[in-house]
Amino acid sequence: MQERLQKYISRCGKASRRKAEEMIYNGRVKVNGKVVNEIVMVDDEHDKVEIDGEMICPEEKMIYIILNKPEGIITSVKDQFGRKTVIDIIDIKERVYPVGRLDYDTSGLILLTNDGDLANKIMRPKSEINKVYIAKIFGTPNKEEINMFESGVVIDGYKTSKAGFKIIRELNNYSIAEIRIHEGRNRQVRKMCEVIGHPVISLKRIMIGDIKLGDLKVGQWRYLNESEIQYLKNL
Repeated sequence: MQERLQKYISRCGKASRRKAEEMIYNGRVKVNGKVVNEIVMVDDEHDKVEIDGEMICPEEKMIYIILNKPEGIITSVKDQFGRKTVIDIIDIKERVYPVGRLDYDTSGLILLTNDGDLANKIMRPKSEINKVYIAKIFGTPNKEEINMFESGVVIDGYKTSKAGFKIIRELNNYSIAEIRIHEGRNRQVRKMCEVIGHPVISLKRIMIGDIKLGDLKVGQWRYLNESEIQYLKNL
């Protein structure tokens, strides 16, 4: 069966299609012993594909995992400074990689899989999948500040999309808020809260779409059930 090279790499569980394209353009991929710098068609029965000198082949078993990431863990397969990553927590023989990112100092829900097509679908901006966070912030925003947050604020030179912001609890010097966004830019929630004058003390993601963290304890993980997997595939 012939297919585009980036799709084949994704099906092998090595990267999303987008990341696979970057690997190809950066000269990291060989087909039948020759470096390719463009998208070509390959046949998984006759062509041999390598990434960084390692032969790859399609994963037979698709893995879908939800992890409650602790703070202080890198959302990556490897870290150049030797810091602990989410992969170090997942004790399985299959190779998986995180879907999207969670900041080093943010905890909560992260998905991991070797299904590159599904990962790409979840991360695509046009999918507009809601991500829900619980934030502990300094002070309590007033109505005007909440409206500003929900209407979109300018961070890093762009205006964020509409978002949700709801105060759950007010305490002496800080408050707890539920925040809902569908973008996933670098440290977006923290930067948005800073703009309205209420910096984040701690941040935890509890939902991606309809996938809920539930009672999964910090540092624990489980396989997604069939209904959760089907939900993601139907997005």
